Amino acid sequence: MSQTVHSETQADSRERHPRAFAPSTLILLLLLSIFGAVIGVQLLTTLGVTPNTAIIGAMVAMIIARVPLQCFARFRSIHIQNLAQSATSAATFGAANSLLLPISIPWLFGHQEMVMPMFFGVALAMLLDAWLLYRLFNTRVFPAEGAWPPGIAAAESIKAGDQGGKHAALLGTGIVIGAIGSWFKFPMAALGTAFIGNIWALSMLGVGFLLRGYSEPMFGIDINKLYIPHGVMVGAGLVALFQIVKLIRQSNTSKKPHHNEDETLEKHQNEQIGKTIRLGAIGFVVISVLIALSSGLYTHLSLPWLIAFMLYAAFAAFLHEMIVGLAAMHSGWFPAFAVALITLIIGILIGFPPEALAMLCGFSAATGPAFADMGYDLKAGWILRGKGQHTRFELEGRRQQLIAAMLAFVVAIPVVLFIFRDYFSQGLVPPVAKVYVAAINAGVSLDIAKSMLIWAIPGAIIQLIGGPGRQMGVLLATGLLINNPLAGWAVLIGIAIRAIVMRVGGEPVRNKIEVLAAGLIAGDALFSFFNSVLSGSKK
Repeated sequence: MSQTVHSETQADSRERHPRAFAPSTLILLLLLSIFGAVIGVQLLTTLGVTPNTAIIGAMVAMIIARVPLQCFARFRSIHIQNLAQSATSAATFGAANSLLLPISIPWLFGHQEMVMPMFFGVALAMLLDAWLLYRLFNTRVFPAEGAWPPGIAAAESIKAGDQGGKHAALLGTGIVIGAIGSWFKFPMAALGTAFIGNIWALSMLGVGFLLRGYSEPMFGIDINKLYIPHGVMVGAGLVALFQIVKLIRQSNTSKKPHHNEDETLEKHQNEQIGKTIRLGAIGFVVISVLIALSSGLYTHLSLPWLIAFMLYAAFAAFLHEMIVGLAAMHSGWFPAFAVALITLIIGILIGFPPEALAMLCGFSAATGPAFADMGYDLKAGWILRGKGQHTRFELEGRRQQLIAAMLAFVVAIPVVLFIFRDYFSQGLVPPVAKVYVAAINAGVSLDIAKSMLIWAIPGAIIQLIGGPGRQMGVLLATGLLINNPLAGWAVLIGIAIRAIVMRVGGEPVRNKIEVLAAGLIAGDALFSFFNSVLSGSKK
């Protein structure tokens, strides 16, 4: 089997990667993008969640490829299937999390005149989000070797459909087990993720899940009401940002002569990280200015407050994106809703008026999901293209994935624009938007500020100890923000099983563990998706 895969990747290195704009591929991507956008909006408004639809897109391409007509034969290409899953998931998260959720906040707040300025602002932020991850993928900040668990699941599913044999059987077994476990409400994706990700990072995630789930029943302490998770994330997130800044400064101050190709490539990568993050920061500032001016915020704010809003909104959006991306890479979870709430709470403490807070929260919430989802998709493509063995083919394929995702976002924009008024007029808004509006109306006390400040200290220390490679503080805070103790047990049990199996079987069993893990994640995702669709249709 390994020889077969090797020969295929050798062939790939000599071929041109399939084009997203090839007529038949383009038609498929457009249809899947419409499907993904509608599904994302429907499920976020009815159930409050957005499922990962990447595997669904790949499955559609696989099924079409089996139609006995010559025009459908090209869809047997694993790379076209990768483009299909990229477009589907991008449309889902883009339409739901990056577009619909942000505009629902000013709508619920009673400022409908601010909805369209918000819409166009977050649409630009969504496109910038995806471009930034594309540029940062396979760098020291977001390495291709990172876990990105849903990406591995998508890639292994596509490979299994293409190769068959023992690989497919093991993946199929994992999918069945994952679906059955999910039916019994056990978080099989968490179990599968524990077989793949960084053990230190995932251990902190599991501990966070358990502390959040059992602190109240066992100790009578609701850590969420005390804003302990929020404080931990603030401290860890700020340290994570400084760690990224340190990487940029190192890239700028590295002036030593380069004696070999590896050093030259490292210098090029460092320069790319610095340039990309600087352009991203400038982009977010520009978008925050456009939102502030087009929404009429200048009528509610004095000039100093207006400038403060623009700078803080850009900073909050950028920080939100980085935290969500780091959490997604290491664990497969991205606490986008919770981190947006944190940036909102800090905005309240700063003293911004309600109108500015509504726009701030929407802008912050828009960044992150598209960023993280792009990471999953590029990880899948990286695996399918031979894990970077052939640089030209990898870069070409990555570019086509970006085109497929951007196409999906461009489709999602008019879809949401066309349907959001009907949804909102029927009271169908994302549930988390009501939480944001309630927080704005309620304000924040000094006790909450004090609690967040105190708990930011251990969050910062843990993140500092773990370093940028482990992200222990960010992952602990992610677990603390999500009330899912079963996921904590699943992660810790999975880590224990992984340690035992690796000790007994050694390195040769690693690939088998990863394939089984991909099956568990895929089975959980498939069951959750179809269960969500059925539940949403009933409502």
